[in-house]
Amino acid sequence: MPKIVRTRVEFEGEVRERMAVVVEDQVLPWSAREKLDIVGRPHPRVGGRQIVTGGATYTADVQIPGMLHCKIRRSPLPHAEVLSIDTAEAQTLFGVRGVLTHANAPRIRWFGNSFLFDRFVRFEGDEVAAVAADSEEIAEDALDLIHVRYRELPFVVDPEQAMKPDAPRVHKEGNVIGGPEGDVYERGNLEEGFARSNHVFSERYETQAAVHNCLEPHCCVAMWNGDELVLWTSTQHAYGVRDGVAAALGLPLHKVRVICEFMGAGFGSKQGAGKHEVIAALLAKMTERPVRLYPSRREENLAGGVRHPTIQYLRAGVRRDGKLMALHLRSIANVGAYGTDSSEVGGPVRELYDCANVRTEQFAVYTNAGPAAAFRAPGYVEGMFALESMMDQIAYSLSMDPLQLRLVNYARKDPVRGATYSSKPLDEAYRTGAKMAGWNLRAKAQQMGARRRGLGMASQIWGGGGGPPAYAIIRLNSDGTADLVTGTQDIGTGTKTVLVQIAAEELGLKAEDIRITVGDTLAGPYAPVSAGSMTVPSMGPAVRAAAKSAREELLSLASALMQVSAASLSIRNGIITSTTPSKTVAVSDVTRRIGDFMIVGKGARGPNPPNVKVRTFGAQFAEVEVDVETGDVTVTRVVAVHDFGRIINPLTSGSQIEGGIVQGIGFALMEERFVDPESGTSLNANLEAYKIPTILDIPIIEHALIDRPDESCNSIGSKGAGEPPIIPTAAAIANAVYDAAGVRVRSLPITREKILVEIGKLKLQPKPAGEAPGPAQKRRRPRRG
Repeated sequence: MPKIVRTRVEFEGEVRERMAVVVEDQVLPWSAREKLDIVGRPHPRVGGRQIVTGGATYTADVQIPGMLHCKIRRSPLPHAEVLSIDTAEAQTLFGVRGVLTHANAPRIRWFGNSFLFDRFVRFEGDEVAAVAADSEEIAEDALDLIHVRYRELPFVVDPEQAMKPDAPRVHKEGNVIGGPEGDVYERGNLEEGFARSNHVFSERYETQAAVHNCLEPHCCVAMWNGDELVLWTSTQHAYGVRDGVAAALGLPLHKVRVICEFMGAGFGSKQGAGKHEVIAALLAKMTERPVRLYPSRREENLAGGVRHPTIQYLRAGVRRDGKLMALHLRSIANVGAYGTDSSEVGGPVRELYDCANVRTEQFAVYTNAGPAAAFRAPGYVEGMFALESMMDQIAYSLSMDPLQLRLVNYARKDPVRGATYSSKPLDEAYRTGAKMAGWNLRAKAQQMGARRRGLGMASQIWGGGGGPPAYAIIRLNSDGTADLVTGTQDIGTGTKTVLVQIAAEELGLKAEDIRITVGDTLAGPYAPVSAGSMTVPSMGPAVRAAAKSAREELLSLASALMQVSAASLSIRNGIITSTTPSKTVAVSDVTRRIGDFMIVGKGARGPNPPNVKVRTFGAQFAEVEVDVETGDVTVTRVVAVHDFGRIINPLTSGSQIEGGIVQGIGFALMEERFVDPESGTSLNANLEAYKIPTILDIPIIEHALIDRPDESCNSIGSKGAGEPPIIPTAAAIANAVYDAAGVRVRSLPITREKILVEIGKLKLQPKPAGEAPGPAQKRRRPRRG
């Protein structure tokens, strides 16, 4: 009989306690010595042919007869009160079928005390009105015919200014989430740690707002079948959208169906129900026609969410031998008008290194900027840039090898809770990466002319252990093929592929004999959000459990038909084999003989191990060229070594690493949303002025996977691979820039202007006290002009 237990699940740096239903016959982990046929091998992407040939149905491709098109009128001001809205002229335009404003829309609470359509707008891009019309062009024209009268209000876009008592209030509750004390963590005695330090370093770091810029924006199609809503949407959590939309509209859960068959990425910005989905549903109800909402790229950049920009004040105390004695971080995250405090900027400081005395103070602050949203390892990318930049600075100041400094402070146990790690091959990642990158040869590089070459490194720590609840169903068909059904979604990472591999391995079928259905809350059982690197370590064990259940039932029936013991049977490549006596029979023969009796296996994700800490680890080494006359930075090579436990598919894992590094390069060198502090409006809400990496910016990327099952983590031994690859990239590049040019840039992105400013400072004054050149710099100090 199943029983209920409590288990810890980590999500994007936050540990939450959940209930899990446990069945008695838990699936034992695959051991590292076990020979697997399908898992661990490259496999072409399931659905890949559909994607590259245009056959995949994304939300944007959904076409329904009679479908209307929705466009949204957005605020041009960062903060204002809507005094009046006149929609009469828009409503009389031929082809307009419905208009929504705060005057006629249901008063649906959306964020705190604000509403879906609110009298107060809090950032440029906030929703003011929505139009449904026969075409996008008519809807756009109608927006121009809506006349809005505003009362402009004081605004604030700088988070430090927003924290002041006299700052304009973004929300009545105050601008600092949780109050002025912030979120505080402390262990040991901070002041004693600093007092016992031989050197104390104190620096200010800044990271910018980065826009997700998914290829597919926040789009949806809403259609009512009587009193039931069907919603096609681009989402990272089909069940989360179902629950959120049902709550907003006051509907029972079984009256809302959410479909996401294919998706053009999310990166964290599509984790739950959004305003666009509720607006489309309301207009579809009003007009009694399906409604499609597809925002422009400008709208997406204004309202689709950004990575939290941060300001970090980091202080570190060290002994002469490099041992960390104290770490103190005060971080301020700008969450915009409607963001949350989910960004764990202090995570790396708290848990990466063995330091007895640590204090982090995290502040999440509302401003009148576009809303922040989780973005691939939220908080850890930003926090790692500051921490690993400082570790590099400390190493050079002490004339130590930066890699050796990290080994001096290597944490054997989780510094936060003292728990044992389920596995921690970070030292192996250091050694392997250093050898691949030629770390020990960097001091011998010849520096000629204006272009200087440098090599930098940074570490990675993140969660990725997954957890319950997650469910899967496997049905065997009469021809020996199988259907795998789950409510998860493939956000472009290859989830369908690895789940099919896991099912095929456990069932003993060929991967091509299994069809997978995802992204449909009506068809599939509950699955968690595809975020926090949770999908494979959450869904994989559930799929394997379902496959085990189906396999055991199949073997039980086969044993009766073959008149042998079920214990003597095994399945491989669709063939059932008996060892005593020696017999074989095809799975299809067994399923054909039992006719319409359907074998159905059900599987659930069990609880996480209670006494260990599950973490992913890695290291990256970046090689750059810096032109000390122009400030130009070119990343020439990145070496990445990561631990994700057992690798289910090297192709998809490698793609995750390469994609994360490409995004990390953009974050390090070019991406930044600009908000004018005088007007509170965005200056580059498009893909012309907002720069992202192109193929010409991509360096040589070499990666290695520490393919070692984490058997105490879950039954498949795998950890999440989605977010770790982006975490150390910016820090490694920043440290490489210092190694090349002798200047340290502490605000992202690292631009030509910032580098030239720092080089100019060096021409005017000696190197700042506290940072002597390391061995490499002593051998090849760049020219100072």
